[in-house]
Amino acid sequence: MKNFLLKWLPLLSLMLLLTGCGDKTVLYSGLAENDANDIVAELNQHQIAAEKLIDKSGISVSVDAENIQRSVKILDSAGLPRKARTNLGEVFQKSGVISSPMEERARYIYALSQEVESTLAQIDGVVVARVHVVLPERLAPGEPMQPASASVFIKYHNNLDPDSIEPRIRQMVATSIPGLAGKTSKDLAIVFVPAQTYEDRIEVVKMGPFQLTPGEYSTVKWVFSLFAIMLMIAFGIMFLKPGKKLKAGKTKPATAAGK
Repeated sequence: MKNFLLKWLPLLSLMLLLTGCGDKTVLYSGLAENDANDIVAELNQHQIAAEKLIDKSGISVSVDAENIQRSVKILDSAGLPRKARTNLGEVFQKSGVISSPMEERARYIYALSQEVESTLAQIDGVVVARVHVVLPERLAPGEPMQPASASVFIKYHNNLDPDSIEPRIRQMVATSIPGLAGKTSKDLAIVFVPAQTYEDRIEVVKMGPFQLTPGEYSTVKWVFSLFAIMLMIAFGIMFLKPGKKLKAGKTKPATAAGK
């Protein structure tokens, strides 16, 4: 029995150690380096430990399973991860396929809106930027030219002032889209929506006179469990050691053969 306990004690301790470390769950995968770093930095500000793992599809970020709900709400409020956008070079890369004029026009409008969105997203305080573009078009021969128009949607944090930033956004969008320069506000609509502020609330677990977070409580719990099991194993080894008292009394010393 003693040899059995000594043999399996290291393995048992390792299993308890791994169990106490908490289960990791992948929060996002296939991320770019910048997005992964921004996610880790944002979660660290809220005392959530996040790990980056590199695989073939990109970079994944994992957190403890108990922090999944908080992490999703925190990142959603911060506008992370950012939407992957396509630039003009990627949309019009050489593929060897001949496109129709309508397809080329649709691709151009899409790429143009992506470029403008990417620029707007660089403004401090902008969480989400969306741009919808309508270019000048003649629907039929002899018909008047339909004017260009655009609509811009901005979700922003409290540190951005819509009244002060709107004229600059309007000027930038108008000069970036053909046919919008000098147009009135009727042809270029900009809508600002404040982002919902997430109030991070950490649940507290009471342990006697102490108040612990769920992560701290789990750590303390497995440490005490490991200590208790190792203490029981130590007493078991001492109990089975020759020369110690048993329940039936002391062990008798071995006598020589034939006496």
